Amino acid sequence: MKAHERIFVALDTADPEEARSWVASLRGAVGGFKIGLQLFTLAGPEIVRDVRRSGADVFLDLKLHDIPNTVAGAAAAAGRLGASYFTMHATGGDRMIRAGVEAAARAAEEAGHPRPTALAVTVLTSHDDAELERIGLRGPCASAVVRLAGLAREAGAGGVVCSPLEVAAVRKAFPAGTLVVPGIRPAAGGAPRGDDQTRVATPAAAVGAGADLLVIGRPITRADDPAGAARAIAAGIEA
Repeated sequence: MKAHERIFVALDTADPEEARSWVASLRGAVGGFKIGLQLFTLAGPEIVRDVRRSGADVFLDLKLHDIPNTVAGAAAAAGRLGASYFTMHATGGDRMIRAGVEAAARAAEEAGHPRPTALAVTVLTSHDDAELERIGLRGPCASAVVRLAGLAREAGAGGVVCSPLEVAAVRKAFPAGTLVVPGIRPAAGGAPRGDDQTRVATPAAAVGAGADLLVIGRPITRADDPAGAARAIAAGIEA
């Protein structure tokens, strides 16, 4: 995989036209785009279709978490849309994950799309050990992530989402899984304003630890030259 193909840009904006402009300016400089809750709630399935029409892969990051039947329905919708990746919370359990994996695969095949990679979200990068304790999830983060990654693997997920700090341990627990890593911060410039992620690393460090795909938002989208920022990150990974 080429370095720039590892980069998925987070289209985190309240303006669908701004998201479309980022896609147009970054085509060819990155591997794909992440559509999350904010943009999908505003623009719906059409924004997924727009990104796919650009030729880019879509990472539909809705973090599904509900009873298995409900998640299966939503995962099937993601498969029909042609999303390359979609997310479910690992804390939803193995029956929920398995239902989502199977439903998405069937729906994608019926629609003539490749089978999407189902990703289980382990522990959000905004959480730390103290917050896990407050919400009653057995931690610390490092052990909780590995435990949930193992659950996801056994339930048939294609990979997991984890912070860069746990990548090496998760790679051991899920050797064949696709590891998607948010919380990526280029060394130059520091954290962007309003950053709420606590478990972060540089792109090169994350890839070196075993990450497959990097989700990067504001360091690219808020740069004066987004395409240039993406190319600089790719060059750093290659180096």
